[in-house]
Amino acid sequence: MSQRRVIQTDAAPGAIGPYSQAIAAAGLVFAAGQVGLDPVTRQLREGVAAQAEQAVANVRGVLEAAGSGLERVVKTTIFLTDMDDFATVNEAYARAMIEPFPARSTVAVKQLPLGALVEIEVVALAGGDDQAS
Repeated sequence: MSQRRVIQTDAAPGAIGPYSQAIAAAGLVFAAGQVGLDPVTRQLREGVAAQAEQAVANVRGVLEAAGSGLERVVKTTIFLTDMDDFATVNEAYARAMIEPFPARSTVAVKQLPLGALVEIEVVALAGGDDQAS
């Protein structure tokens, strides 16, 4: 039976509801969606580009706490409140991710938590003891 390990780090904002920042299980890390909230100030960064960069940094922090990293991401989902921001978010995402790029979906939503403009969630290969054999 596979064990679930809760991932918690100060390198990303804490959960704002009844969920974990990530769960490692079955050789994978399932990271909750991250918005452009600065983990220190607890304030949203200003503008979609800055929020996208912060969201990626928050994802990176969660993955690193799990012993993984952006280079191990296999699936990304990006949520946008305005599909006109696609190109801007895509640029921030492309600067952070490593080829071969993960599979990805981008969807438009009406609203995001805290009034965020972008939210990014990922599934990544776990590292260390959580790695699938």
